[in-house]
Amino acid sequence: MARTSDDGADWVIARIATRQHGVVSRTQLLGAGVGRHQIEHRLASGRLHPVHRGVYRVGHQAPGPPAREMAAVLACGPGAAISHRSAARMWEWIERDPGAPIEMTVTRSRAPRLRGVRGHRTTRFDRGDVVLVARVPTTSPARTVLDVAPILPAHQLERIVAEAQVRRLVDHGAIRDQIDRNPGRPGTPALRSLLDLDGGPAPTRSEAERRLVRLLRAADLPAPLVNARVGRFEVDFLLPEH
Repeated sequence: MARTSDDGADWVIARIATRQHGVVSRTQLLGAGVGRHQIEHRLASGRLHPVHRGVYRVGHQAPGPPAREMAAVLACGPGAAISHRSAARMWEWIERDPGAPIEMTVTRSRAPRLRGVRGHRTTRFDRGDVVLVARVPTTSPARTVLDVAPILPAHQLERIVAEAQVRRLVDHGAIRDQIDRNPGRPGTPALRSLLDLDGGPAPTRSEAERRLVRLLRAADLPAPLVNARVGRFEVDFLLPEH
């Protein structure tokens, strides 16, 4: 591809960065006709700021979300996706933590070592396991649930699964499909237990609610609806039949 002019290079960089939350890769710029010397000049002048090797923020240094996630995906290359706790944050199931490492899963022999990135490896992603969230490749809701199942406390996993079901991001079928396709994964027993609960996972919001749910289950009492809507009100527990 022919090298573009300096003015044209700025336009190309801006166009790519606009759709990628302000970050670009060296490979993308070279492929779009921006020359090596043009890249080096912009690095020296502070118009490009290195994030990872061959990945830059354009005109700024602020690593706001989801710029950090996009930069990590670009640095890890094709076949990489935001996963585990970072994917749960992308799905807004857990709060964002600017100091937490970005968790990535790659379909390579080994995960790359990058500052601020925690790598995981898989032999492959099946169709539908990776989707775009804010234009960032991210594991699907069902795959994310499988990934976080062995690393989150049981009550937090239950709340996440319940919330994902309420938001219609996953259903029992999608989670069981992940279990069936990944029978040896550490999180499958916890997910099976959740799906087998009477009344299903409960979307609790406090320790008091979680304690009451445990007491009701231990006493083998009917499963209530948790944080359910009744007209204009939201009630902590509801037994409609009573």
